[in-house]
Amino acid sequence: MTFPSQASHELPTTAGGNQRVPKPKWLRVKLPTGEPYKKVRDIVSEHQLHTICESGHCPNMGECWGAGTATFMILGNICTRSCGFCNVSTGKPLEVDTFEPGRVAKSVKLMEVKHAVITSVDRDDLPDGGSEIWAQTVRAIRHHSPGTTLETLIPDFAGKWENLARVIQVAPEIVSHNLETVRRLTKHVRIQAKYDRSIEVLRRLRQAGMKTKSGIMLGLGETVEEVVEAMDDLRSVDCQVLTLGQYLQPTAKHLPVVEFIHPDVFAELKVIGLEKGFRFVESGPLVRSSYHAEKHLF
Repeated sequence: MTFPSQASHELPTTAGGNQRVPKPKWLRVKLPTGEPYKKVRDIVSEHQLHTICESGHCPNMGECWGAGTATFMILGNICTRSCGFCNVSTGKPLEVDTFEPGRVAKSVKLMEVKHAVITSVDRDDLPDGGSEIWAQTVRAIRHHSPGTTLETLIPDFAGKWENLARVIQVAPEIVSHNLETVRRLTKHVRIQAKYDRSIEVLRRLRQAGMKTKSGIMLGLGETVEEVVEAMDDLRSVDCQVLTLGQYLQPTAKHLPVVEFIHPDVFAELKVIGLEKGFRFVESGPLVRSSYHAEKHLF
């Protein structure tokens, strides 16, 4: 993944990805600090709240918490899919917790979250794909914390559009659905997902008047040309916000990092994305789906 003006940054990996390649210096993270961060951290610890920020070891946790943004995961912590990049457990999920929407809403209020990002595991085991819990969670947050804005980072609901409609009906301020990777690598990286189905999710959201967002991980073996093609596909359905970040291998059992993308390449891709008409492009090695999420409201 190199522009003509860039030297190659590809690093070798062992067969099967059992040995991780060393991380370059630009992936070093500063420890989070500051009073706003400390306040949220103390509340999370005292009340044993669950955030993806902590469980996912997000490198931007301090910055986001300091800005009043946090990400919560609903519908349990066991996914029905087994994507090669994801560290969430795969298996048979537990029964749906009908009290979860209220607990999440109270957590948002307790933490004084200004902008909440809600995500979930895939629940292909449920007829509604978990969409009713999604809708109830949005309603509960608005009831308990009406000043909090919302981003929902949703699954594809296996292409069952009546389930997607439940999210549309509660109208979050922004709805995100990640492509995760380029077309060629989708079957390898996401397994049960389909590239065109994800594009269709975003198309239907925009047709319904939702503000839309998507994200792509880099470093899995894609080319610059394929990333640009994915940008064009997203813009063809008027996706408005794009995040580009470096894929990092969670464990030796997950897909190996093929390449650590240089920050200069991320910078060039941001320029390309903005030129193509995305309203916001967050592009950098440490960028994750909810990075600067509070700034994507427009």
